[in-house]
Amino acid sequence: MTHGLGDPKKPLSDDAVRRTVADFLKGDEIFRGKKVLALVPDETRSCPLPLLFESLVEELRGKTARLSFLVAIGTHAVPPEEELLRPFGLDPETKKRNYSDIDILPHRWNDPATFKKVGTFSADRIAGLTDGLFSLEVNVAVNKLIFDYDVILIVGPVFPHEVVGFSGGHKYIFPGVGEKEFINFFHWLGAVITNPKIIGNRDTPVRRLVEAAAEFIEIPRRAICLVVKDPDVYGVFAGEVLPAWREACALSGLVNVVTKPRPFKSVLAHMPRMYKDIWLAGKGMYKLENVVEDGGELIIYAPHITEISYSHGDVLELVGYHVRDYFLKQWDRFKHHPWGVLAHSTHVRGIGVYENGIEKPRVKVTLATGIPEKKCRSVNLGYRDPASINITEWRGREEEGILYVPHAGEVLYRLENPPSWAS
Repeated sequence: MTHGLGDPKKPLSDDAVRRTVADFLKGDEIFRGKKVLALVPDETRSCPLPLLFESLVEELRGKTARLSFLVAIGTHAVPPEEELLRPFGLDPETKKRNYSDIDILPHRWNDPATFKKVGTFSADRIAGLTDGLFSLEVNVAVNKLIFDYDVILIVGPVFPHEVVGFSGGHKYIFPGVGEKEFINFFHWLGAVITNPKIIGNRDTPVRRLVEAAAEFIEIPRRAICLVVKDPDVYGVFAGEVLPAWREACALSGLVNVVTKPRPFKSVLAHMPRMYKDIWLAGKGMYKLENVVEDGGELIIYAPHITEISYSHGDVLELVGYHVRDYFLKQWDRFKHHPWGVLAHSTHVRGIGVYENGIEKPRVKVTLATGIPEKKCRSVNLGYRDPASINITEWRGREEEGILYVPHAGEVLYRLENPPSWAS
């Protein structure tokens, strides 16, 4: 049974969220006397983590044999302790003083010793799961820390997502605490299908692959899935992972999706500070590509960003940003690079073609950041001095074909009548 509460038109109070979480935790005996590991997001997701942390500690501390938190960072930069604790509303001294019995740990994806292999997909199984797009053997490994626990509790928001369709649920395991071989594979699968055909759809080949990988893990699992439109919570659903996630997807599709009657010639995606590099701020393109007209321009506006990627910048600066077919039609040249990085490249560059050695992206993508012009152009992206942008001049101009999106990156924008490349 799923404990759920949600309304697309009215945010929930903190008390309502606490009560729903508490009722779920009290009503499910699976936690009592067990070692419980909560998988939670890092600070790149809007999430009331301090409230959730307090609620979980209040309900489970003393009732479980052990309670720990593992931050599911995927392949984001591994944060130092102070940054790791900040989304919980904690600092190192407060953590030591009040929560010394509770571990809060990062997923160290860049250390091979982190992982344990849990299974292998045969080439035939991959062909079936990917609708015949791929046929190769893929290994699946996960952070071996999870096997020190009796129950996994997935806690986090559900948003439209460029790789799997909707985030949340078992995505907190893959890629959240998974190993890069499998992560790279399914991210490239999503890129081959393309972001516009994946994002905002609950049932996708990539999600099927993630769910199949989760079956390799025999540890009992529960989930607390939230629907958030920063700073408000519109829904919380708790219980078995898949039912809770599906209910959150349905509500997120109402809360986190905006439909427009026509495309725009210029779109300004104003990225919040939680996105520290283009690896993360690329979400401004992912969520807005659909509403940029052919030949139009999308500007990723983030004066605070000074790096392409803290984790993958060396590869991105080598290969650059390109449309999907640029890689597919020169696969022997690029296949040795991490496929997940190639996927990010195509997602940021968007839909386009590569014919007779000439690349033709559908739209222009421009960085208005702290990254120098020379570097922007060297990776095949446009440049604009962020100081030249006056936000007030962008607001309220939709009738002129100009769209300004504050806090871009989490809300998906779509057209009422999607073009063929987006459906």
